[in-house]
Amino acid sequence: MLTTVAREIAEFQSASDLVDDAVAERLGINRTDQRCLGVLWDRRTIGAGQLAAATELSPGAMTAALDRLERRGYVRRVRSTSDRRSVIVEITPAVLRLIEEFYGPIYLEGTAELEDYSSAELEFLRDFLRRGRELQVRHAARIRAATSAHPVP
Repeated sequence: MLTTVAREIAEFQSASDLVDDAVAERLGINRTDQRCLGVLWDRRTIGAGQLAAATELSPGAMTAALDRLERRGYVRRVRSTSDRRSVIVEITPAVLRLIEEFYGPIYLEGTAELEDYSSAELEFLRDFLRRGRELQVRHAARIRAATSAHPVP
């Protein structure tokens, strides 16, 4: 059963990637830019430096991503009123509508599926998903930090 559950987790991740790939393609953006929009969808506005930290992008890569997203009309940059050196990034209403069009039906259908579970089962799922997310983030950092004797060609 352990192997079956582990396989289902991998299949779930692959299916989620398929959806994200399809959305990125429809929006005409790459997956890095999509990660930025994901953070912005959740927060609506965020400092450019905070967005770079949340997406693990360097300042230069963040600037390039924001340039691409701004050209498409998906974000706008405004100067902070409290610190003129800071830039606040805002997600635009137009892309919010598109994101909700793509992901909204998944949310509604997924929420309906979750209604079949008891509170105890939902608590288990929440904890499992949180721990799984933490595991993935930890191992992404490990892989990025690794220096290998076998460089990838």
